Amino acid sequence: MGEGRVATTIRDYIRTIPDFPHEGIMFRDVTTLMGDARGFRMAVDMLVHPYAGRRIDHVAGLEARGFILGGAVAHQLSTGFTPIRKKGKLPARAIAEEYTLEYATAVVEMHDDAIQPGEGVLLVDDLLATGGTAAAGVRLIERLGGVVIGCAFVIDLPDLGGRKRLEGMGLDVHALCEFAGE
Repeated sequence: MGEGRVATTIRDYIRTIPDFPHEGIMFRDVTTLMGDARGFRMAVDMLVHPYAGRRIDHVAGLEARGFILGGAVAHQLSTGFTPIRKKGKLPARAIAEEYTLEYATAVVEMHDDAIQPGEGVLLVDDLLATGGTAAAGVRLIERLGGVVIGCAFVIDLPDLGGRKRLEGMGLDVHALCEFAGE
């Protein structure tokens, strides 16, 4: 956002950092959004809005920025929060789900008692790219018998196909803004 310009949309609060984490990538930094009280409030309200009045028992947040956003969304929905963490970070017995990254695989985990069969869960994260992490999170929730009510993101990178991937799994996807390219 340029100096003297007032932010009016979610996109206005998001900083783009070229060539991070490596050359050719345009990193969409939501810390500027979360660091601004008005912007953060706007984002949380917009993430909550499509799901207000629906039965949601838990908000599941993907590590790490999904914890910040998901916690705030859970508070607004008056529901519990469930973290989905990188492998080896949870203290109690957990279930794991492997997913594919660009050149490797990774694993996310959730406590095996975090979700009860039939509970409605909203999955939240800051950014939807290829959808690999979100799809792994959905599989964890479903393995415990949870019902994924929707997947909510601040940013969608539509060129990377994550929305199509999740919608192809029969999921409702809500994103506050889009950025073309990677």
